Amino acid sequence: MSSLTTKYIEIQNVEQTFKTKKGPFCALQDINLTVAKGEFVALIGHSGCGKSTLLNLLAGLTMPTQGTLLCANREIAGPGPERAGVFQNHSLLPRLTCFENVYLAVERVFAATENKAHLKARTDAALAMVGLTAAAQKRPGEISGGMKQRVGLARALAADTDVILMDEAFSALDPLIRADMQDQLLQLEKNLSKTIVFITHDLDEALRIGAQIAILKDGKLVQVGTPDDILNRPANDYVARFVQRRTGAAVAHHD
Repeated sequence: MSSLTTKYIEIQNVEQTFKTKKGPFCALQDINLTVAKGEFVALIGHSGCGKSTLLNLLAGLTMPTQGTLLCANREIAGPGPERAGVFQNHSLLPRLTCFENVYLAVERVFAATENKAHLKARTDAALAMVGLTAAAQKRPGEISGGMKQRVGLARALAADTDVILMDEAFSALDPLIRADMQDQLLQLEKNLSKTIVFITHDLDEALRIGAQIAILKDGKLVQVGTPDDILNRPANDYVARFVQRRTGAAVAHHD
């Protein structure tokens, strides 16, 4: 399913069922997906289709009812140092500066092996990567929503993980800021060769940033393909209708 050859993330026959007052609810059913190292995959679907459930499994925050998830040939059995998350709720500590919020993540990962000068250098470098050097000493209440998202991204980059998992990270942003964040993310992915799984409900966004797009419907994976595949070779009527409803998509960025 991937245009690249090195399998890095493998999702094999995954199902996730939750107990509810009305009985068992199957949130994911028979999910199979391969993501290559350095690949950018956009997971898309309407609310309630299972996107966030799948990302939580990849993050190791929950375990599947059935099936296996692998990262670098190791089973995902919990959070790991090779994976970092960026979420719509950026969860910044309000009393700390942007620098201090990122430094906390760096300290958690590297404090046992590096001195404070190295930790500071890592923090500074991550803030520079997302264009926040000038805002390093500002607190979350003093910066815009887009800048807060960039702090969250800097925190993930500073941890130097191979995989970045992003859940609707840009959905609350104003359209111009959102487009700028998409551009920055694509540039970072190109420069750093990170493996990125990005959840969105916005097809325009998926087409703009995903090298591969995986479409979920009612807990099932209905198509995986390039933006061109999704637009011009929809797998079924659902995907065709999904594509027809989009407006003004800007396709294409990945060579």
